[in-house]
Amino acid sequence: MIPRHITVDAENPYQLATFWSQATGWPVSSDDAPGDDEVLIEAPAPIPGLLFIAVPESKAVKNRVHLDWVPEGRTRDEEVTRLLGLGATVHEDHRTPEGPGWVTLLDPEGNEFCVERSAAERGA
Repeated sequence: MIPRHITVDAENPYQLATFWSQATGWPVSSDDAPGDDEVLIEAPAPIPGLLFIAVPESKAVKNRVHLDWVPEGRTRDEEVTRLLGLGATVHEDHRTPEGPGWVTLLDPEGNEFCVERSAAERGA
């Protein structure tokens, strides 16, 4: 069994999908448009896509599952800065003076996700 999509509840699926499309570089499906109740961003195979589904309630508690992201072509700190510019906010900063650690961010609807060090930073 393999995952097809990772599904995220959303107040505004298209708006949230647009944020994640900019964050990942993956396109919003050409089948989807503003106002749709389901919006998919298409990941390169074999990575599952991110599917955003409209729900009537707002996020109220911490996520039970979240994604940990590793930047490609950028450092962790450069990636955090880029994501903040797209509309993410810092939730918890777990970076250490020695270099290891991660940053937990919130997407525009308050869903937690983490940015870890890049492969190059971990290998250094």
